[in-house]
Amino acid sequence: MEVYSITVATGTSEYSGTNNYIYVTLVGERGESERTLLDNPGLDFCRGAVDQYRVTSKAPLGRLLLVRLEKEKYFVEDNWFCRYVTVEPPGGNKLLTFPCYRWLIGNAKVEIREGAAKTLVEDSSARLLQHRRNELQERQNTFRWVTWAPGIPRCVDAKTEADLPQDVRFDNEKRSDFEHSLHYALLELSLKKLAITFGKSWNDLEDFKRIFWKLRSPIAEYCMDHWKEDWFFGYQCLNGSNPRMIKRCTKLPENFPVTSDMVQSSMPAKTSLEKELRAGNIYLLDYAIMEGIPANTIKGKPQFIAAPLCLLYQHPDEGLIPIAIQLEQTPSLDTPIFLPRDPPLAWLLAKMWVRHAEFQVFQVLSHLLRTHLVIEVFCVATLRQLPAVHPIYKLLAPHLRYTLEINCRGRTQLISPNGIFKRVVSTGGDGLLILAQREYKVLTYRSLQPQFDFSDRGVFQLPNYFYRENALMLWEAIHSFVSDMVNLYYRSDQDVQKDPELQAWIRDITEEGFTELPKFGLSNTLSSKEELSTLLAVAIFTSTAQHAATNNGQFDWCAWVPNTPCTMRLPPPSDKDAITMEMIMATLPDVGQSCVQMAITWHLGRAQPDAIPLGQYAEEHFTEPTAMELIEKFRMKLKEIEEQILDQNAGLDLQYLFLLPSRVENSITI
Repeated sequence: MEVYSITVATGTSEYSGTNNYIYVTLVGERGESERTLLDNPGLDFCRGAVDQYRVTSKAPLGRLLLVRLEKEKYFVEDNWFCRYVTVEPPGGNKLLTFPCYRWLIGNAKVEIREGAAKTLVEDSSARLLQHRRNELQERQNTFRWVTWAPGIPRCVDAKTEADLPQDVRFDNEKRSDFEHSLHYALLELSLKKLAITFGKSWNDLEDFKRIFWKLRSPIAEYCMDHWKEDWFFGYQCLNGSNPRMIKRCTKLPENFPVTSDMVQSSMPAKTSLEKELRAGNIYLLDYAIMEGIPANTIKGKPQFIAAPLCLLYQHPDEGLIPIAIQLEQTPSLDTPIFLPRDPPLAWLLAKMWVRHAEFQVFQVLSHLLRTHLVIEVFCVATLRQLPAVHPIYKLLAPHLRYTLEINCRGRTQLISPNGIFKRVVSTGGDGLLILAQREYKVLTYRSLQPQFDFSDRGVFQLPNYFYRENALMLWEAIHSFVSDMVNLYYRSDQDVQKDPELQAWIRDITEEGFTELPKFGLSNTLSSKEELSTLLAVAIFTSTAQHAATNNGQFDWCAWVPNTPCTMRLPPPSDKDAITMEMIMATLPDVGQSCVQMAITWHLGRAQPDAIPLGQYAEEHFTEPTAMELIEKFRMKLKEIEEQILDQNAGLDLQYLFLLPSRVENSITI
């Protein structure tokens, strides 16, 4: 009689435990153990428990291949989440770990493999090869591609989050917190709206302070005090929620007829616009992508959109400052060029219009399209084409946690025809989809790699560009980590080329996910370890650092509504001298729109209570010591970066901590 000692670990989240019957069978090269009911005195499989049992076999099983877990109902259905199973064979041989990290729902049966990562060519057992095929077939039946809307990346076939399998759903605590926090924010701000509506008037910029009650942040309050200042406008171009928009300008666009005389007062006496253009100190924000986007209608009232151009100058003393703004793409008598020397309210309103365009671009393009929708393609392809034992599945799985559910919720609650964007945002409705389609047409794989992005925009010499500095540090750490992992499991470029599961994965990404993108620049085959490493680094960087850079600060920069208004209720001004405070207040979001803007940006931008920081892995998919050492090396590098960023920010009134590794979540969960 052969006796195997096993442990079974139950999940730690709420409702992970079960009182149903759990059976185990060990499957080896020479046969199977007895089907064993796991039942110790007292309660088994409680939340967070690691229970120990013995399983017997009449004859040696040989090398263990699989652990079969079965759940059967006892009185009432009670789902169970299994983290892992360990098995100690007779004779005290090496302890084997079988990662699971799956829900067993109903009368369920799952078979899990020992944790050593293996590509298809490394498997020789017919039983294990069949297990790989069965797993992928089941996943491909579960996770199907669908076109939610034409002209954007394809997504998982799920009308709502309820259509997703439990394994990719929020756990109960996450779901409760997500729904409670949104209701809390909307309720508090509804009370503010009620108090203001039946209280004092709403006719001055200072009145926006009255919707600052409990929902606050140090940066939001700093923003409230400094938002009118030109240097602060420039700072946000570098380190705000959309730090990828600014480009070096070597020649003025033909549709932006700024003259040297117009901007001379913004420059030192001994220089000129032409000299600064040659010196590389002139930069441009061009929102041409906004031109012609249909504006929303909210409660029967039309909203308005502009497509501004903004010229900025890296001043030797004042830093990056705006020096000229044109609110439409076509110059005319009705489209003046606004300057800092204009009447103060005119210059202020012009900057508000730029920031309004910024809200649309960062929310729909930089945030939604370039992080959420891009990563969903990787997520679906990974689930469809890579079995759980594949090293690339193990590497990516922690960075895809909760992404499918948050994207489904986004499609149904945020950008749907009756979602929050339709209620308060000027591009809500048809506009946001047309905007996303325009960006998707010009989306390139190269632009998702930060070193090329900064180079192509010509912004390497800009000082105080903390986003750039921190993003490059994280990119290099991530790329180095995944390169080490790829080298561990692929000895040569030929190993990459001859991995059929990996090649099916890249085909799914390029041919099913990123459809209709002939100029995207990503091949449908992987030819080398370096190509694979870069692609994996793009996926992990986008799902962690890039998402944190655009998402985590949105309450900070948008809570003070005049700084980044979600909509505009009057058209762009055509007469600088006719601008009054009454016009500005009538243009900016009303009380209700402002309250919803505050609520939704707080809800989406706040730190998540169950956040798993970059480099931390609550689910240990890798079990080999060498892989674990590489993960620890990655963590140590992130710790160095953490300390370096904290040192850079020491003593600064306005700190840039959005890319602090401890504040960067390991996946897109919000």
